[in-house]
Amino acid sequence: MPLMPKRVKYRKQQRRSRKGFATACTSLAFGEYGLQSLDRGWIKNLQIEACRVVVNRQMKRKGKLWIRIFPDKPVSKKPIETRMGKGKGNPEYWVAVVKPGTMLFEVGGINEVTARECLRLAAAKLGLKTKLVTRGTRG
Repeated sequence: MPLMPKRVKYRKQQRRSRKGFATACTSLAFGEYGLQSLDRGWIKNLQIEACRVVVNRQMKRKGKLWIRIFPDKPVSKKPIETRMGKGKGNPEYWVAVVKPGTMLFEVGGINEVTARECLRLAAAKLGLKTKLVTRGTRG
């Protein structure tokens, strides 16, 4: 089941600004290793799900994965070959807004080699630059 909110107050949202740096969710809170964003952008719900699947397969049910982002922003799209006007399109997919410094995923309960490989595979599914963060190191 893809990640998305159960219900929202408003069905459609405006795009808003993506400038600035993350102020919350910037450090490790649960696991020993984490994947931190260096870019800004939108991560789709299907990308988050693909990361979750690949990390769980790589860990082989050994450790624990924490997903620190949630796609709570609807992105609407008008049907193809539609003329201008006639209102805003229907919500097509959901995204999580990511700023530089946001912690995306955390893993724990596994050794460092496995954790690095898991997070490397997860980073390959995202369209952003990321870095691996370990507990005890700054930044």
